[in-house]
Amino acid sequence: MPKQSHRSPKLLDQVRERIRLKHYSIRTEKTYLAWIRRFILFHDKKHPKDMGKPEVETFLTHLAVDRHVAASTQNQALNAVLFLYKEVLGTELPWMEDVVRVKRPARIPEVLSSSEVARLLTQLDGTYRLMASLLYGSGLRLMEAVRLRVKDVDFDYRQIVVRDAKGAKDRVTPLPASIAETLKRQIDRVAAQHRRDSVAGYGCVYLPTALAAKYPNAQTELAWQYAFPSSRLSTDPRSGVTRRHHLSEKGLQHAVKGAVKRAGINKKASCHTLRHSFATHLLERGNDIRTVQELLGHKSVQTTMIYTHVLKLGGRGVVSPLDS
Repeated sequence: MPKQSHRSPKLLDQVRERIRLKHYSIRTEKTYLAWIRRFILFHDKKHPKDMGKPEVETFLTHLAVDRHVAASTQNQALNAVLFLYKEVLGTELPWMEDVVRVKRPARIPEVLSSSEVARLLTQLDGTYRLMASLLYGSGLRLMEAVRLRVKDVDFDYRQIVVRDAKGAKDRVTPLPASIAETLKRQIDRVAAQHRRDSVAGYGCVYLPTALAAKYPNAQTELAWQYAFPSSRLSTDPRSGVTRRHHLSEKGLQHAVKGAVKRAGINKKASCHTLRHSFATHLLERGNDIRTVQELLGHKSVQTTMIYTHVLKLGGRGVVSPLDS
């Protein structure tokens, strides 16, 4: 009779199990595992239980001083390592006051003019044009547009409900009347594709674990399908279930980047630039800053205030002495 193995799971397997137990996204899982692996390799594969505050501070300082990472990247690495110690090793690390922290530069966001937005959109076709129109017309973040579900598009009230956005908050934002009919046709195509998938035995869609448990039949309903589904079926690396996921965000990013170039726009513009432009143009038209804050889903109005600085740039805030 073969002996049963009583070896405990490897450290990264323990991290993966803990992340899934807490229902973190697969993107977070991949990111945390990558940073924890880098932390261990940086210290010559020393086990984290034999390290602590000094080693974590050294690693984070190395990222700032030697690797010149952005502030958000350093914070991401810190969150991953803190998760390892608190959730897997059961250790609370003390406050790390000796870390060289990357300073977050105070930059004015890149914004397109209304005519530049129009030129950019004319360089896009089909689904990507519709999605880019939502980024600008509704102020959506890239992943908010990509993950949009059929049920969260409200044509009667002409609004879009953004679920579980940054900060785990929901918010409501306007659905532009100019693209409502195009979006209806897109959802009709989603419905037809969903019927074909259901007949073929692939009519399920991914739902977060808690939602899947609460609404066991929801994953097969049209309402929960992605408004912008992938053209291909794929197998979920966690569950092994084959189903239709949403479009890759990289495709939209690439399409917008190409459109910026073809439109002859000499600015460092991206998908997020369309959201910046949404906010700036609303303020430009006299909308209240608190309203814009709610539409963007900002926790603090101070975050939204950055767009008032955009309005004061160039010839908008002062009159050039050359023109006097």
